[in-house]
Amino acid sequence: MSSSSVTESSSNYDDLEQMSIGQILSGINREDQTVPQAISQILPSIEALVKCVVGQLSRGGRLFYMGAGTSGRLGIVDASECPPTFGVDHGIVIGLIAGGDGAIRKAVEFAEDDSEQGWKDLQEHHIGINDVVVGIAASGRTPYVIGALEECRKQGIPTGCITCNPGSQLEAVADFPVVCVVGPEFVTGSTRMKAGTAQKLILNMLTTATMIQLGRVKGNRMVDMQLSNLKLVDRGTRMVMDSTGLTAAAAKKLLEESGSVRKAIENFNKG
Repeated sequence: MSSSSVTESSSNYDDLEQMSIGQILSGINREDQTVPQAISQILPSIEALVKCVVGQLSRGGRLFYMGAGTSGRLGIVDASECPPTFGVDHGIVIGLIAGGDGAIRKAVEFAEDDSEQGWKDLQEHHIGINDVVVGIAASGRTPYVIGALEECRKQGIPTGCITCNPGSQLEAVADFPVVCVVGPEFVTGSTRMKAGTAQKLILNMLTTATMIQLGRVKGNRMVDMQLSNLKLVDRGTRMVMDSTGLTAAAAKKLLEESGSVRKAIENFNKG
C-alpha cells in the first residue's frame, strides 16, 4: 500500500457484520482514541498555519475553507460558528463546498472532480492577496481543492491544507500543509470517521487559536459572542456579573443595552 492511499487502506478489523453492537462500538472507540495522539505529532505544522492566518486576518483579509463532501461540510461548520462564538462578521471566515450550498445536505455527483470550479468559486468572493485559503481533503487528491490552491499560488495568495495522506498532491501545492496520518478507518475508506474527526479537531484549533490571537477572547471567555439565544444571554449575564459585581438583573440590563459582554464591561468601567 503506497503512502498516498493511507485513507483507503484496509481496516484493522474484518467481518464487521458478524460483530455484536458492543464489539462494533468498542472497535470504533478504540480507533477514535488514536486521533488526538496523531494530532499531537503535528502541532508545529498547525502552528505555522495559524501564524499565517493570523497575519492575513490582521491585514483585513479573510480565511477561506474549501472542500468536498465531509471535508467541505466540516469547513462550513467551522466557518459558520465563528460569528456567534467570536463576534466576527460572517464574511471573515468563509466555507466553500464542491457543488455549492446544495451539497451541504445532499452529495452532488462528480462536483469534486472539477479542477476549475474551485477557483471560480473563490473569484465570486473577489479573492485577493490579503486572504488565505485552506483546502480540506482527507485523501489529498480532490481536484476541486487542488485546482483552486494551484491558482492561488500563481496569484500570490497564501494557502494551507488539512489532509490525512502523506505525500499527496494537495500537500505539495499548499504553502502551509497540515498532514495528520490517522491510519485506516474502522470501515475501510470511510473518511468521515477518524479522518473527519481529525479535521474537525484541527479546525477547532485553527480558528480558536486565531481568534484568541486577534483579541476575540478575554481571559478564557467569549466576550464578543453574539447574544443570539436565551442561553447565551444568560451566559453573558454571568460573565458581566463576575467582572463587575453587579446583580443578575443589573448585569442583564447592562448587557442588553451594550450589545456584548466586552462592551458591557467597558461601559461599566467607564462609570
